Amino acid sequence: MDISGASALVTGGASGLGLASARRLAAAGAHVTVVDLPSSDGGAVAEDLGGAFVAADVTDADQIADAAARAAAVAPLRVVVNCAGIAPPAKVLDREGVPTSLAAFERVIRVNLIGTYNVIAQASAVMAQTDPTDGGDRGVIVNTASVAAFDGQIGQPAYAASKGGVHAMTLPIARELARHGIRVVTIAPGIMETPILAGLPQAAQDSLGQQVPYPSRLGAPDEYARLVLAIVDNGYLNGETIRLDGAIRMAPR
Repeated sequence: MDISGASALVTGGASGLGLASARRLAAAGAHVTVVDLPSSDGGAVAEDLGGAFVAADVTDADQIADAAARAAAVAPLRVVVNCAGIAPPAKVLDREGVPTSLAAFERVIRVNLIGTYNVIAQASAVMAQTDPTDGGDRGVIVNTASVAAFDGQIGQPAYAASKGGVHAMTLPIARELARHGIRVVTIAPGIMETPILAGLPQAAQDSLGQQVPYPSRLGAPDEYARLVLAIVDNGYLNGETIRLDGAIRMAPR
């Protein structure tokens, strides 16, 4: 699908995988709307890309509906990339055997899973009203899961559950939105060089990279972004979760 002159909406677009995706989409000729929290660098990113910034919480239906409408007002909304997410570690029981706060579990599910669903719902409502391309396409939605959806580690019950949910809802939503000419595909990244990992000592980053069979390094955000562009370009990719992980299978811890 040619996205030159179209609109693309990227959540979590001010940093990490979202920022890399926003840059690639802008380079491909799309008008990018960056959605991120008010405290983010979203405004500066959007200005640099010649796009727009909408400060919004992905769990807020009204704010995301407004973001989608604003993106569509500039040009037909053809691409949505869900990159907003959080990954705080928490075991079921702490060292004293006390259950971790239920609120902590709920927060991860709310941001990663419910937030992704909310963006899909609000954006697809706008995309479904968009005139299709000559090929009948209205657009594509790319979600972000994680290898934790399949190989969750100790301390990741909430994160693994949230990302497993993103994977699980990909196919049914793709089947539903097929009648509108909207594809839905999910990427499950492995150990990526994101701001979360960038804060670790270099030795720790190198150690993580060595766990990857090949290439034995952290994944680059731009490698994620290039896969986003490949999904957009390949109209037969739909309803699938693609692991982007250098063949790693995560150990228990």
